[in-house]
Amino acid sequence: MIQPADIPIPPDLSRRYGGSSSGRGWLASLPGLVRHCLDQWQLELDLAPGALPRNGHGAIVIPVRHGASARTGTEFGNGTLGTARQAAVLKIAYPHDEALVEPQALALWDGHGAVRLLAGDAGAGALLLERLDAARSLHNAPLDEAVPVWGALVRQLGLVPDGRPEWRDFDHVAARAEQWSDELPESWERLGRPFPRWLLEAALEVCQTRGAVGRRSGRDVLVHTDLHYLNILAGLPGEEPESGGGEAAAGWAAIDPQPMIGEAEFAVAPLLWNRIRELSRADPERGLRERCRDFSMAAGLDAEVARQWSLAREVENALWYASTPGHDGDLARSLWVASTLAGRTLPELPAPHGLPAPGVPASRDFRH
Repeated sequence: MIQPADIPIPPDLSRRYGGSSSGRGWLASLPGLVRHCLDQWQLELDLAPGALPRNGHGAIVIPVRHGASARTGTEFGNGTLGTARQAAVLKIAYPHDEALVEPQALALWDGHGAVRLLAGDAGAGALLLERLDAARSLHNAPLDEAVPVWGALVRQLGLVPDGRPEWRDFDHVAARAEQWSDELPESWERLGRPFPRWLLEAALEVCQTRGAVGRRSGRDVLVHTDLHYLNILAGLPGEEPESGGGEAAAGWAAIDPQPMIGEAEFAVAPLLWNRIRELSRADPERGLRERCRDFSMAAGLDAEVARQWSLAREVENALWYASTPGHDGDLARSLWVASTLAGRTLPELPAPHGLPAPGVPASRDFRH
C-alpha cells in the first residue's frame, strides 16, 4: 500500500512553490501533514501506485476512504464521517487568505450547492471533503447546458448573512472595491502604464460607484468569487450531491469558493475570462456581452451590475499579470475582456481566438 512519504507532488505545485523558502518548507511538510490527517480521521489512502494526486493552484487533493468510526474532532462537519469505507478527498492547502476562510463557507452551505465538508483541521490547512468526479466539470458541458446549472447554483449559494459566527471571517466586496480605488492607480503607474488611462478610469468608476452602493444596498449574500466552469464538478455515479436549487443544479457542486460577502453579480467575471475561444468568430465582442447577460439572467442577477464588476475585476487581473513575468498572454486576454466590457475593445489586441491559452506566454508584449 502506498505510504504518505511516497505520495508524488504534482509538478506544477513543485514549480509554483519550489522557488521560495516558505514554499519549499510547505512542500517538505506535506508527507507529515498527510500522515497526521490519516491518523486523526482514520483514513485510508485511495491513490494507485504511480498515480499523481490532483491539485489546484494552491493545494494538493488526495483521494482517501473513511469509515463510520472516524470522528471529525473539529467544529466543522457533523461529528461523524459516515458509514462503510466511503470515498472522500483530503485537501491540504498552502497557507493563504482564501484557504483560511474556505471551511467557514463550506460549513454554511452544508453540502447544498457546494462540496460537503466532512472535517477540517485549521492548523494543518487540511479539509476532508466528499469526493466528486474531477473528470466531469462544467468546462466540458456545452454552454447552453452550463448556463442553467451555473445560474441555479448561484441562487443556491447566495445565502443571506445571519447570526452564525462563520460570517465574521469574510471580507466584503465593497471593501475590496474601496481598496482597489487606492491600489489600481498606484500599480498602473508603477508598472509603466501598461494599458490606456481610460480603461483604468473605467474600472475606478466601477469601484467608486459599486463600492458605495454595495455598502448600503442591503443585497449582501455569500459570494463564491471563483465560480468558473472547472470549479463546478459532477458527483460520483450514484452519489450525486444534494441540491435544493432545482433540477438544473442536480448532480453538480461547487468547489474552491474564495468566499466574500457582497453583491452576487461579483461572481460572473470568471465565466467571461474562461472559454472565450468559443465566442462567435463573427462578433466576439457582442458574444461576450451576451454571455454576461445570459448567465446573469439565469441566476436572477442584474446584467449591467455584473458587467461593471467584471470590468473592474479584469483590470485588477491585468495589473497582476503585468507585474508577473511569463503572463503576457494572460494580460492580453484580460485586456481584451475588460476593454470589450467597457465598450472600446483595444485595437492592438488579437481576436480572442488568437489569444494563447491561459498560462501560455504570448508571442509579443501587449502592453500599451
